[in-house]
Amino acid sequence: MSYGSSSITSGAKTTARTFEYGRTHVVRPKGRHLATVVWLHGLGDHGASWSQLLETLPLPNIKWICPTAPTRPVAVFGGFPSNAWFDVGDLSESGPEDIEGMDASAAHIANLLSAEPADIKLGVGGFSMGTATALYSATCCAYGKYGSGKLYPVNLSAVVGLSGWLPCARSLKNKLEVSQDAARRTSSLPILLCHGKGDDVVLYKHGEKSSQVLKSVGFENVTFKTYNGLGHYTVPGEMEDVCKFLVTTLGLDGSYS
Repeated sequence: MSYGSSSITSGAKTTARTFEYGRTHVVRPKGRHLATVVWLHGLGDHGASWSQLLETLPLPNIKWICPTAPTRPVAVFGGFPSNAWFDVGDLSESGPEDIEGMDASAAHIANLLSAEPADIKLGVGGFSMGTATALYSATCCAYGKYGSGKLYPVNLSAVVGLSGWLPCARSLKNKLEVSQDAARRTSSLPILLCHGKGDDVVLYKHGEKSSQVLKSVGFENVTFKTYNGLGHYTVPGEMEDVCKFLVTTLGLDGSYS
């Protein structure tokens, strides 16, 4: 897979933007294929950088799909173009919301996962803005629809977010009145959030608040892990926690003690 585009309409009378996604890097499973995880890079990065790290993890049952975000003007960079899953002006849970951009990226992720065999468990994870996009996908999965109201087609079994934040935190509270199916999905979806106390890009308080907001709107199965001194990057201990979470949550071969 190399290039693709996604668009999703909101029903409004304006023409939906079309986003051109960059190259998608795939890391094939080294053992039995039991799960597929789409992993999303941070702002300004690309899929290749994370595919190289994920290939080294002792998770032989996972197929990793690492797409590259579209190049678009980004408000936080003064409108300068960068690889971004959506437009963002503030790296926090209270920042402005680009619903159209997030819907398009969530649809792109869902399209990638929809191509997987029916018996394969599906997950999404990411770093920084990739975390924000993964968590937005998680809320779409839980509530059964995108922000536009269009049905979300994928069932996620695991969500991982490193050094990121929850977008649309304010509007999530308005979705509390949901169906029984949505309430069940919300309460049961396993989410692992990891954040370093030394993060000076997405501040630790934003990661912590994101975890609290998720729990307050019904995401009961959220684990929030703190790393003293960790900045806006990852370390082996954090990735080991990710491995433990995925092995347990997805029922993979092997175990961590």
